[in-house]
Amino acid sequence: MDHVVVVGAGLAGVRSIEALRSRGFTGRITLIGEEHHRPYDRPPLSKAVLLGDADSTVVDSDLDAMDVRLCLGTAAKGLRNGVLETTEGELEYDGLVIATGAAPIRLRGEGHQHVLRTIDDALALRELLVPGARVAVIGAGWIGAEVATAAARAGCAVTVVEAGESPLAAAVGPAVGCHTIGWYARAGVELRLGAMVGTVDADGLTLMSGARVPADVVVTGVGVRPSVEWLKGSAVRLDDGVVVDEHLRTSLPNVVAVGDCANWWSRRFGTRLRVEHWDTALQAPDTAAATLLGEEAVYDPVPYFWSEQFDHMLQFAGHPTPDDRVLLRGDPRADGKWAVCWLTPEDRLAAVFTVDLPRDVVQGRRLVEGGRRLDPRRVADPAVPLRDCIMT
Repeated sequence: MDHVVVVGAGLAGVRSIEALRSRGFTGRITLIGEEHHRPYDRPPLSKAVLLGDADSTVVDSDLDAMDVRLCLGTAAKGLRNGVLETTEGELEYDGLVIATGAAPIRLRGEGHQHVLRTIDDALALRELLVPGARVAVIGAGWIGAEVATAAARAGCAVTVVEAGESPLAAAVGPAVGCHTIGWYARAGVELRLGAMVGTVDADGLTLMSGARVPADVVVTGVGVRPSVEWLKGSAVRLDDGVVVDEHLRTSLPNVVAVGDCANWWSRRFGTRLRVEHWDTALQAPDTAAATLLGEEAVYDPVPYFWSEQFDHMLQFAGHPTPDDRVLLRGDPRADGKWAVCWLTPEDRLAAVFTVDLPRDVVQGRRLVEGGRRLDPRRVADPAVPLRDCIMT
């Protein structure tokens, strides 16, 4: 293998290059990036950048020292065996890493919708978050809540419109998400639940109910779709992203996929997972590089994510299912620090969600990895460390 092409100049792409070099690959590497910016981190966009604490999130990686040919402003157009088609012509490869990420979903309507995916998105939106500006945020998920936090701190009049029963309903379920409702009112943010957007208009939103939400700025945060349109018609199998096995191999020889666009098989949870979080982009490339170089490696993590919103640190680890039992650790009404655990029917920890409790998420993630049975009564007691809940 002499030439590896990495498509996607985000964190997953850069980490793939680092992993290839650290594993001894000395051949040529070409990195293709659709944006004109050097590779940068995305999590700080909705945190430090939007809050005005940073203007750049460039990844700390020396591409020149790793002898990487960097092609910015170049998009992938198609793929056939051994050849990548781009907007700047064709590239032959011996190995290919697909790391094209995902793109935000936009809603119907002729009004301007801001999204938060790129550094340009974050800087443009930050300029509009001024005192008195009417800001409508569509979606009370991770991104929507973080945008609402930044807008409220900037002195904007913020309305969040959420189709679900609670904030974070899609991520942790309404029974858990409902405990965050009070955060919005305390921050001076109007929260409208069970409200579906009909159209985005020039002066705000029209809801399906016919109600209007006047706004100077509309931010759409209802999720993303994997950026894999360019692979349609190729031999790479697609299904909610690029389908890969536990080694991150695609259906095309010498092609692997990582990051937001990769739909991998998890041995641990016995299902396919596509996780759109920073930890996946950071960790998966090592397995992908090993696989590309003919080594035996398996990617089977406990998914992890964090969010900073309304002066709280939220952390989540694991993969719950509808069959799991939900146990609350602490009282969200009386204490700002609390957690939720999901136990399988066999009393094994499937997932943990914490609010300002870093100890619980660290111990919980290890328990999910270990698969040990827990005592449900002790799990429900916030005074008992999770590591002491293992049944002997």
